[in-house]
This record gives sequence, structure tokens and C-alpha cells, in this order.
Amino acid sequence: MTGGERYVAGVDLGGTKIRTALAGAGGQVLAETEVPTEAAGGVRHVVERVLYTLELVQREAGVERRQLAALGVGVPGPLDPASGVVYTAPNLGWQDVPVRTILEEKTGIPVYLENDADLAALGEYAWGAGRGAENMVYVTVSTGIGGGLILNGRLYRGSFGGAGEIGHTVVLPDGPPCRCGKRGCTEALASGTAIARRAVELVEGGFGRGILAAAGGRVEGITAAAVAAAAAAGDGEALFLMKEAARYLGVALANVIVLLSPSLVVLGGGVMQAGEFFYEEICRQVRRGVIGPAARARVVPAATGGRAGVLGAVYLALTAENECINRRRK
Repeated sequence: MTGGERYVAGVDLGGTKIRTALAGAGGQVLAETEVPTEAAGGVRHVVERVLYTLELVQREAGVERRQLAALGVGVPGPLDPASGVVYTAPNLGWQDVPVRTILEEKTGIPVYLENDADLAALGEYAWGAGRGAENMVYVTVSTGIGGGLILNGRLYRGSFGGAGEIGHTVVLPDGPPCRCGKRGCTEALASGTAIARRAVELVEGGFGRGILAAAGGRVEGITAAAVAAAAAAGDGEALFLMKEAARYLGVALANVIVLLSPSLVVLGGGVMQAGEFFYEEICRQVRRGVIGPAARARVVPAATGGRAGVLGAVYLALTAENECINRRRK
């Protein structure tokens, strides 16, 4: 990009919210916005929501559509970056959706697609807690649980894409059903959705008064955040549920560390805001499950907060656009 007149945008498309940023040629974010995803509205509606966020950041930064050079998009689920097809995104209710083609037709600019957790890994690697780590695992714990792998300084996708899907590794055979169709997945046991589900079951069984109070007295208001708030206030039942989720997550992380021996594991996502007790329980379980040289791996909180995914999307668009420019110059 030349003359400071070309820009890129990044979109972090999650199951509950869409975060979009617009950046200049040097990667500096000039405008950023966040809106609810409204996934129940279907693919077309979600695409319109994405386009709406692009309009918002363009307006805020004073940038015209013709000045946009590239768009990076993160989607929660296995996908093919080459074809731009999302194979499945359970938290969006999508199956075999040609996202890149749809967005390129709507915007008229090149669109680059990656799994949202992979982009969050890139965001932390480029600008966050992962700077300088050649081998890093990023895990996001939110509505669902995703992961991204940086191996030997590069994003690792695997032979068929989808590498790093820690949320769909099984840690409890015959455990609760997961939206992916299996049972006992890490996501079905330790995600924000799983924590809320367990809390609702407790309340409906006549227990969990502290949790219900934290949710405003309504079962419909029970979320992982409400459970975490009750736990922080000293409610024993809420604390049990949060620590239970943390232990399952710790088991999954320990397995990943033993397998890959990274120097760093970075934990992000909304559920990681639950409090120090949640993080400490995860680390305790990791220490129990890791042996040998891999035990030197550090487990740290994300440094970019909830912005890792959108920053990774910006990074993806920037690097892709710069590669295109370099090819044209040769």
C-alpha cells in the first residue's frame, strides 16, 4: 500500500458478536466497532451485519470503500482458506458456506479467511503476549472454545485445515453432547455456554440460589459471567462449577502441551475474565498433567484482551495485501 491512502479491514466474526477494525498501511487501527452477531437470522443476515460494521468503521475513519484494499475475516469453525468455504460453524449454525465468495461479491475487494482462533493466535503473536515465541498455542474460552497454533514462527493449519481445534478434543468420554455432534468435548465442558448450562441445571434442580441472584433472579439471565460473579462473591456452588470447567480445560491444555511442547500457552476469551481463581485452577491442572521438558511451558493470559481476533484479521489482510504488492513489483 502506498501513499497512506489504502487501508485494510479486519472482522472477528463470533457466535455472539462481530468486532471490526479498519487500519492503515502500518497496521495502526483507525476505527473499531462491535455489534451483536444475531446468528439466528441466518447467513444472509449475518453477512449484512458484517457489511454494516464495515460501513461504521469507514465512516468513523473517513475512508471511502474504494480505498479499502483487503478484508481479513475470522470465522469460528473449520474452513478452507484457499476456497474460502466454512465447512461448519456450530456457533453460527453454518454448514458449507462460501463466505469469501459472498463477501467479495458484496464488497468488491479481496477477502482472506481464517479460523477465528487462528487469527487470535496471530494477533497475540504479532502484537500481544506471544511476541518472540516461536512455538505458541493460543486458546480462546468464550461462547465456544477454539485454538490456534504458531509452530516455528508460522501459523500451522494442518494438512486439511482445522488444526488447533482444542475445543473439540474429547476429555470426558460419554460426557455431555457437544454442538459438533460428539460427546465430552472440551467445549461442551468448559466453555461459557457449558458453564451456563450446568448452572441452569443446578437451579432447575432446586439449588444455586446465589447463581440465580447474580442472574437477576431469572433463569433466562444465567450466563457464565453471572456464575463467575457469584463465585467471586463467595458462592460455593458457583465456585464449584467454575473450578470444574477450569479443571477440564486444564486437562485439555496439558495434553496439548505434552504433544507439542510449546514455550507458551496464551489464554484469551471472555470466560478468562472470570477471575484469578479460574486461571489458577487451570494452571494447577496443567502442572498435574505435564511431565518432562514440556513442563517448562508457560501459561499466560492474553495481552490484547478481546481484540486478539480482530487484530489478527487486520494482520492477515495487511500481510496478504503486501504480498500482492510485492508480486506485482517483481
